[in-house]
Amino acid sequence: QVQLVESGGGLVQPGGSLRLSCAASGSIFSFNVMGWYRQAPGKQRELVAGISRGGSINYADSVKGRFTISRDNAKNTVYLQMSSLKSEDPAVYYCNYRDRSLSAWGQGTQVTVSS
Repeated sequence: QVQLVESGGGLVQPGGSLRLSCAASGSIFSFNVMGWYRQAPGKQRELVAGISRGGSINYADSVKGRFTISRDNAKNTVYLQMSSLKSEDPAVYYCNYRDRSLSAWGQGTQVTVSS
């Protein structure tokens, strides 16, 4: 099993920045992908960004140029630097880990954008 612990959510003004972190522990497989999803009220969970252990990255079109995903393989930690936050960004953000045999989710962290 893999456990994920997220941190870094909170309240930020429009145009502001937040950094999310997610640390994985447990049975970490060498080849894995970690990423961030978000789910707003009444909407489906959607991919925000993902990064493989080798550094391959993909972003949702809605966050390209504003969000940056990165990871520290030595710490099994993935980060999401969110900048220029907009009114459409508030949601619960979930960390995800997946490898060839399993997928795990974090508990979620709330991101609120409000003046």
